[in-house]
Amino acid sequence: MVGLECTRAETVAYFQALDENGTLRYHFPHADEEGGLWYIEAVPDCGELIVIKQAELTSAGRLHRYSWEHLEDEHGGLTDQAFDPEEDSLEAIPAEEFQRVWTW
Repeated sequence: MVGLECTRAETVAYFQALDENGTLRYHFPHADEEGGLWYIEAVPDCGELIVIKQAELTSAGRLHRYSWEHLEDEHGGLTDQAFDPEEDSLEAIPAEEFQRVWTW
């Protein structure tokens, strides 16, 4: 069990450092197949965009938020995959639009 806790602590520390030290941030919306909307905040790290905050507004109107402070729950979790906005043809949105959803 110690190994799992160490891994979780390292994961939290990684995302926390990216969030606290990231000066260049990108924000994107994404619609899913179930009618939900995802909003993400990503920062560059080692040549890739890493999602540090992720908010899902479900089609039922529920909001689920994930970050280093809340990595996962029974509804989902913060992605651990690098993000490529060009792959999904996503257009960036202003930080204020992301924050509006994040703090809803």
